[in-house]
Amino acid sequence: MNITELKERVYEANMELQRRNLIIYTWGNVSQIDREKGIMAIKPSGVPYDTLRPEQIVLMEVATGKVVDSELNPSSDAPTHLALYRAWDEIGGVTHTHSPYATAWAQAGRGIPCFGTTHADYFRGEIPVSRFLTPEETEAAYEANTGTVIIEAFEGRNPMYTPAVLTRGHGPFTWGKDGMDSVHNAVVLEELAKMGMWTLTLSPEQQPLPQHVSDKHFYRKHGPNAYYGQGHK
Repeated sequence: MNITELKERVYEANMELQRRNLIIYTWGNVSQIDREKGIMAIKPSGVPYDTLRPEQIVLMEVATGKVVDSELNPSSDAPTHLALYRAWDEIGGVTHTHSPYATAWAQAGRGIPCFGTTHADYFRGEIPVSRFLTPEETEAAYEANTGTVIIEAFEGRNPMYTPAVLTRGHGPFTWGKDGMDSVHNAVVLEELAKMGMWTLTLSPEQQPLPQHVSDKHFYRKHGPNAYYGQGHK
């Protein structure tokens, strides 16, 4: 993929957030990595979606975090995106939003339990919530350490099986095979956050879906024995 195509794809992924009503003003960003080139493309900081253009997408070296092609500043969340790309080789795109339902769970400091099969179709188990950063972590490198606490929340978990997290007091991050896939997961996460909130409103003591049912729904769409959709025999 050439640089122009990478920028175009990241631009389209960012605009999909607006089309799906996940963001207002400048409340979000999407990135995508080209691992062969060692380059991340990400939305520029503070540029409204209504005026964003593909050529404004900022390129950064993944190894150093250095901007390589633009006079615009990258998203202030760029160090978080970079931390995730460096930690998890499987991911190719990252999305951050302040979508209201997912952000409400993050502000409450609560993970989203798997209450039903819609959740289980996309994410294995609870959507985790990260811990608060310490004062020292906040002052030293806030955005990079936001990545650190996300990675910490996934110790012992497969990030591709649960490609979403709620950063405590802040909002959701999602990821996927590329930028558009990470947006897809952000859209699904917001719907699950809404369903989960209404579930607890109707049934405050509701327990998660039984594990065997949750696993059945997840693994019929994911992993080596998946059989949902076309292309499986």
